[in-house]
Amino acid sequence: MQILFVADPLESFKIYKDTTFVMMRELQRRGHTIAACEPGDLAWISGGLVNAVVRDITLTGDPRQWFTLAGSSDRQMRALKDFGAVVMRKDPPFDSEYFYATHLLEQAEREGARVFNKPRALRDHPEKLAILEFPQFTGPTLVTRNARDIRRFHAEHRDIILKPLDGMGGTGIFRVRDDGMNLGAITETLNRNGAQSVMVQKFLPQIAQGDKRVLVIGGKPVPFCLARIPQDGEVRGNLAVGGKGVAQPLSKRDREIAEALGPILAGRGLLLVGIDVIGDCVTEINVTSPTCFQEINDQSGFDVAAMFVDALEAAL
Repeated sequence: MQILFVADPLESFKIYKDTTFVMMRELQRRGHTIAACEPGDLAWISGGLVNAVVRDITLTGDPRQWFTLAGSSDRQMRALKDFGAVVMRKDPPFDSEYFYATHLLEQAEREGARVFNKPRALRDHPEKLAILEFPQFTGPTLVTRNARDIRRFHAEHRDIILKPLDGMGGTGIFRVRDDGMNLGAITETLNRNGAQSVMVQKFLPQIAQGDKRVLVIGGKPVPFCLARIPQDGEVRGNLAVGGKGVAQPLSKRDREIAEALGPILAGRGLLLVGIDVIGDCVTEINVTSPTCFQEINDQSGFDVAAMFVDALEAAL
């Protein structure tokens, strides 16, 4: 079976940590073939099918040149419905072009393509706002563009985190402590003087033990999570800003959260989900391109990519 990955440019992959890479490697190990394209390669014309300019590739096992072209030509036009599966792995941000890509992928579904994660589910679960559906698992949270609301939230909780709804990798995250220092300036920066909504959450001191990435595949939790622990005075545990990743077994609470949310999200077409947990609270639900497969595998020995491919094959 040939699997198409819609992803960032292959040349940009850091294969020593890239989750999409190990998905491809496991698929190839099982005898599947791999093709790849970028969202900008998708196209549709009336009376025709959604297609893409794709590259058929073979993984080499050489970290210096990790793939070669499998076909005689560099790129070729193919209809998405002709692939065994289409795996959407474009990294955030979820901008207008990502949004448009989900509509093209949804049209491809209507034509017979099998797309994972499901395009409509990607649109329906913005990664910050998806937690609103599950307040029983979240800490005190406010979503607003109103500066007065933010000040009232701070007055009640005294130590808060502010972040943009479209941020990724820890960008744009601020902590404001009891003294309220710079709260006004931070609010103006994030809400653009009332033009843009902001998420505000009570600061959870358990961040010192890590912002845990709990992976759920096919509705079932991976038995190990990756606790991303802030370093050097940072409040952010994201690996992209220097957090230290430590694989550890799921806690009782982690498993409770994953087993409650997993079947619901899988039923909506989300084959792979990354739930972020600090202490006992869900802070985000990641659906675009959840990562941490390699870090968990390297430290725990649990083959997350194999679990993912098992679920993908079962869904086809």
